[in-house]
Amino acid sequence: MEIIRLQHPYNKNQIPNREIVLALGFFDGVHRGHQAVILRAKEEAEKRNVPLAVMTFNQHPKIVYQNLKPEEVQYLTLIDRKIELLEDLAIDYLYLVDYTLSFGTQSPQEFVDQYIVGLNAVAVVAGFDYTYGKKEIANMATLPAHAQNRFDVIEVPELTVDEQKVGSSNIKELIESNQIEQANIELGYAYQTSGVVVHGDKRGRTIGYPTANVQINPQEVLPSVGVYVVKLFVDGQWYHGMASIGYNITFEANRKKTCEVYILDFNQDIYGKNVSVQWLSYIRNEMKFSGIDGLIAQLDSDLVHTKQFFERKGEQNGER
Repeated sequence: MEIIRLQHPYNKNQIPNREIVLALGFFDGVHRGHQAVILRAKEEAEKRNVPLAVMTFNQHPKIVYQNLKPEEVQYLTLIDRKIELLEDLAIDYLYLVDYTLSFGTQSPQEFVDQYIVGLNAVAVVAGFDYTYGKKEIANMATLPAHAQNRFDVIEVPELTVDEQKVGSSNIKELIESNQIEQANIELGYAYQTSGVVVHGDKRGRTIGYPTANVQINPQEVLPSVGVYVVKLFVDGQWYHGMASIGYNITFEANRKKTCEVYILDFNQDIYGKNVSVQWLSYIRNEMKFSGIDGLIAQLDSDLVHTKQFFERKGEQNGER
């Protein structure tokens, strides 16, 4: 996959001189609805024997329109993760557009002329709710008129699971309300966050449960407070674990939220390393215990639950 970064107004020399089928969307999460759009575009590209291109943005449009700071917006997939997921879909070109004020204030016709026709698209594929400006005047119903017979427009219908629309906003709500397994069904893969392992209080090691304290990225959607079955990726390998998101309320009040992962059968020093965490199953909410013994007993129970989860899956610890 070739990544082509565009900033408005772009240099025409950046654009490959060949016809393409173009899939359009912001694609936060690259969930099953997004995958349906891209796979439909891939079918069309193969039928026409032309490359498949996807266009997306470097940041959410509302940062520009609502004058927000970048850190005020949360994503299911930060840009590197989004690129990783898109690459798995066998795309030929990824157009990554800087969503600036000058780009966002184009008229719908200017966008079509510059960023669809200008990219040599012979067909455009997008979801039923795609917009390219104010939704009243720039939607999938208006796109054929703006196309002016220069390219075909293919609309992909809504995808539902259990009569619920598969969408980024809905998936965020699931992740933030203890429903990680349903979120993973709608994503089509295990939800994943990333961060650096930092030093914490080191209390876990004193009770037999040393944890990796993964620094929270404010731009990533984090699962709701609670204890989860997870996998952690570090140094090229995935390890089984259980994670706690919470405030360590057993020890003291008014603490900052932390994300701590106990990694099964693991004793390496990974401070300062970048890790990824896959969120697999919700176990329970955060609980306050009257003493250390009660906490240890609950952690022992959580560990049994975690091991049983992976046994049912037939997964080995430490897989690459």
